[in-house]
Amino acid sequence: MKTILFDPFCGASGDMTIGALIDLGADAEKTRKAMELAANVEVKISRSNRKGISACSVDVSIQKEGHIRFSEIIARIRCLDLTPVIIKDAISVFNILGKAEARIHGTTLDKLHFHELGQEDAIADIIGACTAFHDLGLNDHRIYCTPISVGKGFIEFSHGKFPVPAPAALEILKEYSLPWQTGPADGELLTPTGSALLAHFVNEKGACPVMKTQKIGYGAGSKDLHTPNVLRIISGETDDALISDMIEMLETNVDDVTGQVLGNLIEELLKSGAKDVSIIPATMKKGRSGQIIQVIAKPEDSSGLARKIIEETGSLGVRIIPIKHRLIAHREMGKVLIILKGKEFQITVKVARDLSGVLLNISAEFEDCKMASVESGIPVRDVIRLTEEEARKIFSCAPV
Repeated sequence: MKTILFDPFCGASGDMTIGALIDLGADAEKTRKAMELAANVEVKISRSNRKGISACSVDVSIQKEGHIRFSEIIARIRCLDLTPVIIKDAISVFNILGKAEARIHGTTLDKLHFHELGQEDAIADIIGACTAFHDLGLNDHRIYCTPISVGKGFIEFSHGKFPVPAPAALEILKEYSLPWQTGPADGELLTPTGSALLAHFVNEKGACPVMKTQKIGYGAGSKDLHTPNVLRIISGETDDALISDMIEMLETNVDDVTGQVLGNLIEELLKSGAKDVSIIPATMKKGRSGQIIQVIAKPEDSSGLARKIIEETGSLGVRIIPIKHRLIAHREMGKVLIILKGKEFQITVKVARDLSGVLLNISAEFEDCKMASVESGIPVRDVIRLTEEEARKIFSCAPV
């Protein structure tokens, strides 16, 4: 699978994104013309060196300042002489940015009107990034992102100081579940425009699977820091045909909990977001019989599930074990119609495929099969077999 990995180890901004995409092979002149067409700016593209790393530098000079309403920006973009897909993507990025700013300021997109969003360089950056992205033909790639370094300290606003990351950037990170971390230098390393572009481009969650690197692009940041101030974008291929999914494992030992309580705990954890729950018999200290409770969960659900375990079992602590990632199949639900003793039954089936669409497995929903078994008098194992045989005839050729 063709794959792109954004690696913002020193943050991300609009000009850094454009520079990295040009360094990766996008047409610099085409990108520059699109930026100058969209905004009152002058764009210079050159080479820079950031602590020994040669990178593409994009310098945007504003020719005319002004406050522009969100609606005026969208209207301007719609009128540009650019391909429809670039215009569509640019509007999408501005919507991400605009909605975040609107939430922060407690207003609506229709009333949004402030200097930060209306800067001509923000318009140029978003148009430039979308132009370079599509010039490289990356719209059919799997796109991942490593944890984004946002900087540290405070940002100066017209109304005072605010801690890094900027409120709009943090709102976008939250809304699109983008991983982030502080550092590695003082100041703002992730701009709202940079976060909006990442939110739009990144289409895969979790860690990037094993990847063969083909090209590397570096986009230079404007500041000269103690660490290389560049955004790195890596182009390559991943060999796996499964989905990479970020998870954690929660684990605790108990030795004085009844089977009824454990059975109820499984139901409560699954309702609260656990991906899977296992209860493993174990011999505890002093030869006592006990159980090991193991829960597979998304990292953002771990704290709530750990609290549920403690509340329900009386455990004094829950271990959270980080796991690199798990590989899972793409799963879809389908329906199969079977006839048993002259009567029709609709059975739900779970269809598992790899990312190439190859069928991996089909499993019939047990409760549906059980109901059909009761009504038809046919053993449930035979109902399951007949359902899955019929499902393979239907789903073996084409994705659900």
